[in-house]
Amino acid sequence: MVRAWSYAALVALTANVAMGTDTVKCSSGSKCPKDLPCCSQYGECGVGAYCLGGCDPLSSNTLDSCVPAPVCKSDDYKLTSLDGITDKTKYLGDSSKTNWVVDGQPLAYQNQVLLTMAPKTVGTVMASSHYVWYGKISATMKTSRGAGVVSAFILLSDVKDEIDYEFVGVDLQTAQTNYYFQGITNYNNGGNISVSDTFNNYHTYTIDWTPDSITWSVDGKVGRVKKKADTWNSTSNRYDYPQTPARIQLSIWPGGLASNNPGTIAWAGGPINWDGPDIKTNGYYYATVNEVTVQCYDPPSNGTKKGSTSYIYADPSGLESAIQITDKNTTLRSLLGTGVNMTAELPTKGSSTSEVANVPGLNGGGPGLFGGYQPDGSAGNNPTKTANPTAFNQGGSGPNKSGAIKPEGERILKGSLFAGLIAVVGTMIL
Repeated sequence: MVRAWSYAALVALTANVAMGTDTVKCSSGSKCPKDLPCCSQYGECGVGAYCLGGCDPLSSNTLDSCVPAPVCKSDDYKLTSLDGITDKTKYLGDSSKTNWVVDGQPLAYQNQVLLTMAPKTVGTVMASSHYVWYGKISATMKTSRGAGVVSAFILLSDVKDEIDYEFVGVDLQTAQTNYYFQGITNYNNGGNISVSDTFNNYHTYTIDWTPDSITWSVDGKVGRVKKKADTWNSTSNRYDYPQTPARIQLSIWPGGLASNNPGTIAWAGGPINWDGPDIKTNGYYYATVNEVTVQCYDPPSNGTKKGSTSYIYADPSGLESAIQITDKNTTLRSLLGTGVNMTAELPTKGSSTSEVANVPGLNGGGPGLFGGYQPDGSAGNNPTKTANPTAFNQGGSGPNKSGAIKPEGERILKGSLFAGLIAVVGTMIL
């Protein structure tokens, strides 16, 4: 798989672009400022949801700017409805209240969940509320189809360790596998597994991740194995091997979006056709997810255990040895909170005119290391539509159906966290 690097160039918060708010970028060499301490999965600084799942401690103001991450939980998630799926604007870090956090528009249809991508949207990403620090994870799903349409099932850690299955809509006979260490590009890490029609057939894709190896299997048949011992980097004197707690992410995204990097578009099978058969029939492209199972493994021997509730990073190496299991709280009181100020309250009416980014979002690229680049935010999601679960259509003009997510859209908060001059929450309708 050959795609050009564009992760760091992702523009994450459509609300800020639409309202003229300057975004603050972050990386390991350019950490977030104290007033916007958390570096999101998409490389921008903020508070609230920026400090939850995907918050990069190595690029944030301090390691503890990010909220501690909920520990692994073994479970069998039957995805027959939208129960247990929460929009990102309503999630504060309490993993006991939801199984999945979503950015985009999932729909319930005939005892399965559709991850949809309608025209003028950038798809849907559904991430687990619990992290996994080694385990066996399986997703039973059907992929999307069509040029420029990409489906994915990945594990992604907050420091960009990653293990992938990706599916390009013009090649329904191939599951592309890959892995990355701390977001470092290596074009030799990929490998393909042959499968039968991934759009029309359910397959169970499994990642068996241990401290010593990664095994990719399809329908119980091993397709690829990567051993940690084979990832030794003598220059850096380390193993370039995924080794930190990761969230499970299932997604559909427009790799062929015109504003994406040309290499990404070519890899995705060419420009996306917003007038394709699935768009004409249903109003959207879609991937179908039926079940996800998680079997947690014991933490590695060199991990430090001081509790049983949450994972934190204790040093900036971003390695397995940096992880501690603690009893630290994982839940913010509001979307003004951070890892160093967990109890920040929601704003009340005041007089401030500054703006605080508190909910990051997709803007055209995939959720992992590689993705598209969309510079102006013009293809932001419209997550307010619901579908008739018996008619299999977009159904945006009718009444809301029971059980459907009704998210609030992207948000920014007006106010100064440190001066206390905080105004009312603004809710954007994209």
